[in-house]
Amino acid sequence: MNRPGVELIAAADARPLRQRILRPGLPEAQSVYPDDEADTSVHVGIRVDGTLVSVSSFFVESTPGSERAAVRIRGMATLPEFRGRGYGRDLVDFGLSHTPLQDYAEAWCNARLTAAGYYQKLGFCSVGEQFELPGIGPHVVMVRAIHSSR
Repeated sequence: MNRPGVELIAAADARPLRQRILRPGLPEAQSVYPDDEADTSVHVGIRVDGTLVSVSSFFVESTPGSERAAVRIRGMATLPEFRGRGYGRDLVDFGLSHTPLQDYAEAWCNARLTAAGYYQKLGFCSVGEQFELPGIGPHVVMVRAIHSSR
């Protein structure tokens, strides 16, 4: 079986999977991110048999506590039956190498505590204290160097 490739998608295409996996039971509006439509935002996904099964979005946003621009990863979501296949790593690798994000030195995300170990496997390190996102749960900021500085 061939491994599906990563493709660029529209922000609107990512939202149903964000809602289903990351925001179940919350208003659909919580799956819309402020910079979804910005020129520097990148949305990627993986389709299996035409169905979007894994998505992630990338935004230019300073790492918390820093004024230096970086790439923020948000909304990474994979249908449960497709987890463990390396799709998340594929999304991150593709997204971070895609214009206009390829020139930034650092990537970061607010990782759910339940996903922190996963991000560690992708080379991210926890920074700062754990915090709570109301209605979503405990998180930690995670950071990874990616490219030479801009």
